[in-house]
Amino acid sequence: MAAFLPRSILLYFLAHFLYQICALSLPEAPSSLHERAANVTHSLDVSSCPGYTLSDLENFQNGFTAKLTLAGTPCNAFGSDIADLAIQVTYETSARLHVNIYDSSKTQFTVPEYIVPSSSLASSASASASSSDLIFNYVNNPFAFWITRRTDPNGTPLFDTRISSLPKAPISEIVPGDNATTLNGFQLVFENQYLQLTSALPYDTNIYGLGEVVASSGIRRAITGNGTIQTMWARDIGDPLDQNMYGIHPVYIEHRYNQTTNKSISHGVFLNSAAGADVMIFSPTTSQSLIQYRQIGGTLDLFFYSGTTPKDVIEQHGEVVGKPSMVPAWGLGFHLCRWGYANVSETKEQVTRMREANIPLEVMWNDIDVYDAYRDFTLNPGAFPGSEMKAFMDELKANHQHYIPIVDAAIAFPTNDTDVVYPYMKGHELDVFLKNPDGSEYLGQVWPGYTVFPDWFAKNTISWWTEALRNWTEMGVGFSGIWLDVNEPSSFCEGSCGTGANLSNTSTPFFLPGTPEAGAPTYPECYNATISGPSGNITVNGTMTCNETEAQASAMRKRDLRTPVTLDTSSMTERGLGAAIESHINLNYPPYTIHNEINWFVLGTAGYGKLSAKTVATNATHAGGYVELDAHNLYGTTEEHGTYEALLSLYPNKRPFIIGRSTFAGAGKWIGHWTGDNYATWQYMYLSIQGILQFQIFQIPLVGADTCGFNEDTDEELCNRWMQLSAFAPFYRNHNIKAALSQEPYRWDSVAAASRTAIGIRYTLLPYWYTLFANASTIGSPVARALFFEFPDEPELFNVDRQFMVGSDILVTPVLAPNVTTVDGHFPGRGAVIWRDWYTHDVVNASSGSLVTLPAPLGHINIHIRDGSAILCSGAPAYTIEETRQGPYSLLVSLAADGGAFGTAYLDDGESYPPGPNRILTFQTITGKLVIKSSGEYAVDQKLETVTILGVAKEPSAISVNGKTVGGWSYSTAQQEIVLPSASVDLNEETITIGWS
Repeated sequence: MAAFLPRSILLYFLAHFLYQICALSLPEAPSSLHERAANVTHSLDVSSCPGYTLSDLENFQNGFTAKLTLAGTPCNAFGSDIADLAIQVTYETSARLHVNIYDSSKTQFTVPEYIVPSSSLASSASASASSSDLIFNYVNNPFAFWITRRTDPNGTPLFDTRISSLPKAPISEIVPGDNATTLNGFQLVFENQYLQLTSALPYDTNIYGLGEVVASSGIRRAITGNGTIQTMWARDIGDPLDQNMYGIHPVYIEHRYNQTTNKSISHGVFLNSAAGADVMIFSPTTSQSLIQYRQIGGTLDLFFYSGTTPKDVIEQHGEVVGKPSMVPAWGLGFHLCRWGYANVSETKEQVTRMREANIPLEVMWNDIDVYDAYRDFTLNPGAFPGSEMKAFMDELKANHQHYIPIVDAAIAFPTNDTDVVYPYMKGHELDVFLKNPDGSEYLGQVWPGYTVFPDWFAKNTISWWTEALRNWTEMGVGFSGIWLDVNEPSSFCEGSCGTGANLSNTSTPFFLPGTPEAGAPTYPECYNATISGPSGNITVNGTMTCNETEAQASAMRKRDLRTPVTLDTSSMTERGLGAAIESHINLNYPPYTIHNEINWFVLGTAGYGKLSAKTVATNATHAGGYVELDAHNLYGTTEEHGTYEALLSLYPNKRPFIIGRSTFAGAGKWIGHWTGDNYATWQYMYLSIQGILQFQIFQIPLVGADTCGFNEDTDEELCNRWMQLSAFAPFYRNHNIKAALSQEPYRWDSVAAASRTAIGIRYTLLPYWYTLFANASTIGSPVARALFFEFPDEPELFNVDRQFMVGSDILVTPVLAPNVTTVDGHFPGRGAVIWRDWYTHDVVNASSGSLVTLPAPLGHINIHIRDGSAILCSGAPAYTIEETRQGPYSLLVSLAADGGAFGTAYLDDGESYPPGPNRILTFQTITGKLVIKSSGEYAVDQKLETVTILGVAKEPSAISVNGKTVGGWSYSTAQQEIVLPSASVDLNEETITIGWS
């Protein structure tokens, strides 16, 4: 949950007032440069920066190294120019080119190898300049480079830093009122506090990725008009539009469409840097676009992926940052949580009522209510006593269910000499906490009051964290997984505010939900509580609570719900840059001000600037001398890695299951992600889709939103539709805020019915889901997919994010507006693909490239099956994942027009780490028969019972299994459907053939 939950502008000012009372701020910035930068004068202008000259080139088998020397007088725009750089160009694979530009002294901060193994990848390179799909071209003086394809050496470069390829500078403000969007020059700048690199782009090209963000432009990033400013600075904030938020992923896919050939080709670019940054995508002229990186530290460690499809690029990115960990099968079930379950009894009641309503519940969660005084690794002795918790855990386990508690990033600091806080005491003894510059422990403020923060660079932190988790289990918290929250990290005050403070003051500097001052939650669009009361019901006394006309609802359904945010830039300071650990570095107030949107409760006014707002101060120090300015964007991921290692230590043969909030490139190796503190509105339900698709690019496929909305009150209709939508998200959890309307799916009969149906489909598709995650874990394939991932040559799909696909074979078309009974959807393939309805198996009558209006009564979500697919399913979806896995299998085959179909399935025990014996199944149709190939050491006890084949044009005279004629089958002429209900096929057999004639 976010640390602050806004209600109105007035509340922001009230919270700011409290903040001023209880927080100890950083020192005010003097009029000249600050602290360690006192002897450096910055020009604040890159127009005179001289660029670099390349020399001393040395070739090696897989590329070359060279020197880059400052080509003229230092400009010291936002830092001190570094005179001597090195460049290493490595053809690592035929599809990946690595270009690393770094300071020769190697004093700039770089991402640790265990997060992104940059050096290891370069040293294990297997390609060469003659075998690579990509070609590195350059000029010596001033140094510039451009990347082309071997197959199209004279085509538009994929990345091009030549001044001649860029528009003429200077260029006035791209975003009116934002002087930081003035473009004064495009030469390479490499200073200790400012790095700038610019590449030309084709005008209004298709860019995807660069996050984490909730983008008003949709999945396709804005490139014309005000363009895109993606700020890379992890921040605790309830899901804002067009601002930096929890995660840092400086990777993008560019998808280029050739209007002459009607073909598309994709490539990707990843900047392996944890530095605070602005990534700007603009179109300064009506014919030219560009991307500019502005970093406040670090190096320029670039990876280029040749594609050529979006799926290829995503998989190639996985080869660099690491492919996702394999999810335990139970993690794919339905999860339930809320902030506000006051005790064990209330938590258990949810489990009971879900079962009474026959709505499958796999995992029960608790928010910070479980803690004693909001302190990590504790239990509230009155509300969550250890004995009752242990009994609850045993009950869940006996019913094949699971439990996940929250763990916040900060550790409570003792309020006085008699206050025993064991995690703190042990951590203090082992020296595992962040420090102030003077060596004392850094004291921030989070839920329990004043807190310390684990330093994940310290050598003892993981072992201490493991012990804390082990002790918690011994108290009675028998968790199956862990939820890591507020790990940007969040701090409610600025600076080491606990130093010298009244430690007994454990209040938060804002009003908690449910207090009168916090105000009442609001309802979704269309619901008027003044008229209809607080129930959230679709009807009250027989009257619809949504009063929109059908015409208004249709307009809402079809309009773009993306409303750009107008940002107040009046308080912007001069543009400046961050720092590495060396002299003349301004740790607290870098001269370049990245567009870090500041929370209202911190400043009382919107604007950009203080990097320490709502988080640990940038001069906080890690073990090894690293400073938070450099390491901030890695905090969440280092904690996630540490927690993953801890769970492996506690449960050495089980796959860890962790959901985290703040992520960096490579975090998917250890965790899944929920998209944060969203809102119970129709707009945010729609926006949840882009979050799911975005994180597929980032190699974190296990992702989903807080279903029905976290902040504010939901209502029956919204929750009905959202429970259906999220059943097709990789991670499926319902979670909301304290004091808001209860939104468990059993609360409304219509939501319960819709949930049973949707979860039933999800569990039917469990083997398909599981295979998708196995593919993600082994080759990096995306689990959820934008339509253009699968159909890259259809421009009408390039910005479609109101539909999505699960794998390559399932098309999801949710309702995203209130008070409607139809929904419009694309059916990709332009008439060449046969799409069949999941429920009826009827063929959709879809014409080339146009929208189709589908019936969508309340409780129904449109799901369609792609032709040419063969999908292994659960034959008897049950209440839990384990019970479902124990049931028989079924197979759904949807033939293409030529009679072909293909599919695979991956089976194992669902939980072992590392994944142990497995079985791989392939399904392929060949002129009137289905051939199943089976290989592997995992023994499958369950039989394949029901086989359904769609698209068989004529009723067969006979059906055989392994050459033996069988009976009991049926044929439907309307659906051209064969159903063989009792095949009883042993999936351990090497080859199985099912034929029809």
